[in-house]
Amino acid sequence: MQFRQQALARLQSPEELDLPVRFARPQGWLVLSVTVIVMAAASVWAVTGSVASTVGAPAILTYGQGSYVLQSPVAGQVTAVLAKQGERLPAGSSVLKVRTDRGDTVVRSLDAGRITALAASVGQIISTGANVAAVEKVADPKAPLYATVYVPAQDAAGIPARAPVDLTVQSVPSQEYGVLHGKVKSVDRSAQSAQQIAAFLGDSQLGEQFTEQGRPVAVTVELVRSPTTESGYEWSSADGPPFALTSMTLATGSIRLADRRPVDWLLP
Repeated sequence: MQFRQQALARLQSPEELDLPVRFARPQGWLVLSVTVIVMAAASVWAVTGSVASTVGAPAILTYGQGSYVLQSPVAGQVTAVLAKQGERLPAGSSVLKVRTDRGDTVVRSLDAGRITALAASVGQIISTGANVAAVEKVADPKAPLYATVYVPAQDAAGIPARAPVDLTVQSVPSQEYGVLHGKVKSVDRSAQSAQQIAAFLGDSQLGEQFTEQGRPVAVTVELVRSPTTESGYEWSSADGPPFALTSMTLATGSIRLADRRPVDWLLP
């Protein structure tokens, strides 16, 4: 009570009524001003600024038309393998000769392409419908390569047309030669099953591998061509690797998503 009475007495004292009242120290005003400026700048950036993000996913280098699995139309014993792995064949070319109860039958390719795998050998007994070869659909040896990136379905909607893509190719040391450049050509809006991927790539194991985390969406990436590199494509390094790229090579793709305003992350 004593201190309260003293305070009231000071307020009522006429000689102290004209003294200035100090509401805040100069340092406090400085801190407040800086805080207001920073908050205003952050608000403007949240509305007018943009944030870049990427999505990473497994990929594979292919030709645009994909592959198919060649199956035997008959059951019997393989007596001759008439094609070699890596060989380019026109449509209707002889691949295998199979001896059946009714004589020898030649298994022929359906479409022009390159033999990427042979699953039959001389002396092997095969049944009707057995997978005997995987054929990549490419007739022109100068046809460009593409990359197919299998993106999680929840990220596919944010991929804009012609978005830049960086590809880390499994067979190319990225520390020395960098990454391969590409641009999104198309986005398949429907998620793919392991069977669909296997049918396109001609490899059931890859179908299972690319769907381990769920059914992905296939994003076709057009590789940026370059006349100055040995591979014929543009890399983050000046020259890229001193060798040509081959199809069915695994890679990892990093796709730049559409830029978003920071305020969009706060809105539902």
